[in-house]
Amino acid sequence: MSPYRRPAPTSVLFVGINYAPEPTGVSPYTTGMAEGLARAGWDVRVITSYPHYPWWRTPDEYRDLPPRATVAGVDVRRLRHYVPRVPSTLKRAAFEISFGLRALTCRWDAPGAVVVVSPALLASRLVALRARVHRIPVVTWVQDIYALGVQEAGSGTGAGAIGAVEASLFAASERVVVIHRRFRRALEERLGVLRPIDVVRNWSHVPEPGPQDVASTRRRLGWDDDDIIVLHTGAIGAKQGLENVVDAAVVARDKGSRVRFVLVGDGGQRAELRQRPGAEAVAFVDPLPEDEFLQVLSAADVLLVNERPGLTEMSVPSKLTSYFAVGKPVLAAVDTSSTTYAEMEAAEAGPVVPAAAPAALVAAAEELAADPERAARYGRAAQSYRRRVLTEEAAVSGFARTLAAAIASARDRTAHPRTDAAPATETAQRAPL
Repeated sequence: MSPYRRPAPTSVLFVGINYAPEPTGVSPYTTGMAEGLARAGWDVRVITSYPHYPWWRTPDEYRDLPPRATVAGVDVRRLRHYVPRVPSTLKRAAFEISFGLRALTCRWDAPGAVVVVSPALLASRLVALRARVHRIPVVTWVQDIYALGVQEAGSGTGAGAIGAVEASLFAASERVVVIHRRFRRALEERLGVLRPIDVVRNWSHVPEPGPQDVASTRRRLGWDDDDIIVLHTGAIGAKQGLENVVDAAVVARDKGSRVRFVLVGDGGQRAELRQRPGAEAVAFVDPLPEDEFLQVLSAADVLLVNERPGLTEMSVPSKLTSYFAVGKPVLAAVDTSSTTYAEMEAAEAGPVVPAAAPAALVAAAEELAADPERAARYGRAAQSYRRRVLTEEAAVSGFARTLAAAIASARDRTAHPRTDAAPATETAQRAPL
């Protein structure tokens, strides 16, 4: 029996705007956690949206999904709400609030705990209000830190209000879950969060691929044998700073380099990026199903994570957990103060070059291609890190402990009112980060 299996089902309600079959972003983790807890004996329910990310529209094949269905042992309810075709700050706020209001007013069936997934912050705050009224403990699962994101973007518009909403959400939570130890430190030291904060690492949600016909995949995609394919996957948004990749592709083309940049994915900045001068030097590929996605990852020479300059604490790119599964070197163009840099160093997954330095990006890719032994060593180290640290079993086990602690402390406080809180714990595997 699993160590976190409970003798009788305990119910938990996840409220998150992203869920399967969305292929990227937060969706694989919310889905995997819900299904993992269901396998462990929990009664798991989910309130979510219709699939819309990273396309910012619901694809035709998902429009007729049932509003309520049991999927992999999880009761999944889908709500229709406003989704902006081209997201902006105000439209994103309206998008989150419209989902939150729908989630606020639908039937919950008295769960033992509510997990709100942030993003979406505004929807999560609305849901936490209802949970507080009904004395249901709230666990906030932080995938991105909004307040720090606004600070790092250098935008003063609404920063104070966003920070206040985020702080009030944490204060209303029984416990807070973050995806990296640096997130916990940022919440404690920079944002002054006083609630117990647990670390549950996101895991590598794609399997390690078996033997692949790399030559066939490269031929199908039009990649020559001597091309050095540098592949970036996932959302194409503002924080990825992919203008740097377009500029690097121009540098490579103008110097006659064999480096070729490929962007797989979609997002709010894709159309604008394709209009940028030099974008014709980059190959754009639509999001892929998992089996084809793994084939393409395996056929690339270098896997790329790129961030806009100035990002430090706000997020850990989910693409890294996929990259580490395939045994390829990872090249990061990020600030050395970023959480992504710390993760690359911990995994020994590949070289890091400065953000927004296109010539350095091209040079690093060429150096990896010129030293296959070094590239293979990086790939092996990344896979090893995945197997030691980024496992779904550790994440589900840790999250189950957090839920049990939140439910127990809420019950104890009801029976014996007090003001002290349980100490924070690290619920991920005990491994150096």
